[in-house]
Amino acid sequence: MTESNALDPEDRKIVTLARSVRARNGVPEGAAVRDETGRTYAAGTVALESLTLSALQTAVAMAVASGARSLEAAAVVTVSESASVEDRAAVRDLGGPETPVLVASPDGVVRQTVPAG
Repeated sequence: MTESNALDPEDRKIVTLARSVRARNGVPEGAAVRDETGRTYAAGTVALESLTLSALQTAVAMAVASGARSLEAAAVVTVSESASVEDRAAVRDLGGPETPVLVASPDGVVRQTVPAG
């Protein structure tokens, strides 16, 4: 486990953004990604009758829709122990297999960092 204060400032930022989205929107998960230019995209879980996306999938989709060509890092705040296979695949599709995915608990403590691939 990693205290969020021990993280690189840019990684701490995406964890904080993910936590904020989760808390503000009252959704099960919050996520944020950082693209190759340093821009960040934060999103929560989408659960509509006709569309269901995890928070991380939504953040990746927002990055793509905004013209991002790659990802430097991703973060998800969740009660789950790890990022799902589908979430990691979405990050890998845009960022590549070595893109780090930070998995944090709702209190912001990073439980693990896994490669997207």
